[in-house]
Amino acid sequence: QVQLVETGGGLVQAGGSLRLSCAASGRSFPPRGIGWFRQAPGKEREFVAAINWSGGSTYYTDSVKGRFTISRDSVQAYLHMSRLKPEDTAAYYCAARTTYGSNWNQGAEYAYWGQGTQVTVSS
Repeated sequence: QVQLVETGGGLVQAGGSLRLSCAASGRSFPPRGIGWFRQAPGKEREFVAAINWSGGSTYYTDSVKGRFTISRDSVQAYLHMSRLKPEDTAAYYCAARTTYGSNWNQGAEYAYWGQGTQVTVSS
C-alpha cells in the first residue's frame, strides 16, 4: 500500500506559478512511479505528468509541456507549475503505480490516489 498526501494548491493569477507536493509512504514505498492528474468541474479526469521513480523518466501531456515540471526527492514528488493559465484550474491528484509497464497517462495503471488539492488560476 502507498499513502499519498498532496499539498500546495491555491489561488494564483494567470502567468503565476505554484508547486504541488505529494508525500508518499507505506508498505509498497517506493512506488514504480507517480502521476499527476487533474479534473475540472464538469470534465473528465485528465493526465498531466508522471515520473518513473527509479529511472527518472518523465512524461507530460502536450498542454503543459514547457510549463510544468515533475520531479521527486527521496519521499515526495513535486509538480512545478509555471505560466499558469485559467484553463489549468482543476483539482489536482497525485497517484502511485506499483507495477511496471507503459501507459503512464492512464489512470487505471495507478492503484493509489491522494485526496486532491485545488488549483485556481484567475484571469
